[in-house]
Amino acid sequence: MKSRVTRAITIITSLLILTPCWNCCGKELILNNTPVQVYFSPEGGCTKAIVNEIDSAKSEVLVQAYSFTSRAIAKALLAAHKRGIDVEVILDGTQVAEKYNPAKFLTHSGIPAFVDGQHTIAHNKIMIIDRNTVITGSFNFTNAAEHKNAENLIIIKSRELAELYLENWKNHRKHSEQYRTLN
Repeated sequence: MKSRVTRAITIITSLLILTPCWNCCGKELILNNTPVQVYFSPEGGCTKAIVNEIDSAKSEVLVQAYSFTSRAIAKALLAAHKRGIDVEVILDGTQVAEKYNPAKFLTHSGIPAFVDGQHTIAHNKIMIIDRNTVITGSFNFTNAAEHKNAENLIIIKSRELAELYLENWKNHRKHSEQYRTLN
């Protein structure tokens, strides 16, 4: 019994000590009357929701992806690019070594692709659309995420939130290298 109480006190003390760090490192927003959509996989319509948002883009789609092998999402980004939408993608360094190399596909399609090799894992899974919509969650932009994995996706319509994500995206873009193909 004493060990449980001692362990609980230790955990609570640790949280109290760490709480100020959480406050200094994060940003707080109060999102009143903000449209939010939530999806869960498998088979929860995450990919379709992402494609719909990309299809409705009017000026810009910025992506950060840890894993990106979804043909439907890649086709939607390509279609947006062909409509004149500014599309840029930052990928984790492991993506360029995959059998399906999304950086190669994007670059050959005229979409700038960048590789974030500064981090052990660039684990972001986000899209910022028209500086107004943020798509995020655990959902990787893959077929497995839609059909096999238990993942979540949230779509938030908020200029304030999009600005925070945009600032972070730009910071990662600064230290990422543009992917170049030999052909």
